[in-house]
Amino acid sequence: MQAFLIALQFLTRLPITLAQVPSVEQNGRSALYYPLVGLLIGGLLILAQHLLSDVPILLQAALLLSLWVAVTGGLHLDGLADSADAWAGGFGDRQRTLDIMQDPRSGPIAVVVLMLLLLLKFAALVALLSLASVSALVLAPLLARSALPLLFLTTPYVRKGGLGEAFSTHLPRKQLPWLLAAVVGLALIFVPGAWLAVVMAGLVFALCRHLMLKRIGGTTGDTAGALLEVLECAIVVVLACAAN
Repeated sequence: MQAFLIALQFLTRLPITLAQVPSVEQNGRSALYYPLVGLLIGGLLILAQHLLSDVPILLQAALLLSLWVAVTGGLHLDGLADSADAWAGGFGDRQRTLDIMQDPRSGPIAVVVLMLLLLLKFAALVALLSLASVSALVLAPLLARSALPLLFLTTPYVRKGGLGEAFSTHLPRKQLPWLLAAVVGLALIFVPGAWLAVVMAGLVFALCRHLMLKRIGGTTGDTAGALLEVLECAIVVVLACAAN
């Protein structure tokens, strides 16, 4: 239960209070519960959509997207913004890219990327809601949060002393592959359209990981957050396109 609460506190802004400061081993073990947190977020979105079912589609989509961002506190959007600035301003240089990611200020590239991502999510939600197709509300947060431990499992963490270093070092490496395989298998069995979401998630994961390795030789907390946001966006967009 402690590991689940750690994951819930880290990945959401739900009012979670831990009895004690978690150890690095507990932080690492909390990765096993990232898919469950994604499923919980998806459940909240489905519940909200049900309660808002009589609201006009445009307003319904805007409210759901606002809830989506609020539940996570914009944590991963911040990582996307930092990564966008770093990739644009790093000019292919590894150290310059890492330095820019540590700058708390957001440049114009970060603002444009965030606006485009949120616009795409909003438009996709409008399309899906107009067709009464809501499986993306579960698949996107579930698969995107499942991708985080997979990223740390397969990709070096390059920032010494960074937020994710201890997490990456103490991952439950034996259990994670089986857990992630079970998540994908259950999604394919029980959630409509999951096969397309899984394929898209795999392609985006492979591309983003390739870009990280090529530019900085691995991942950081910011690039992990960027991956999560891009995966969520790609999943809702491809499902919206397929639904039409």
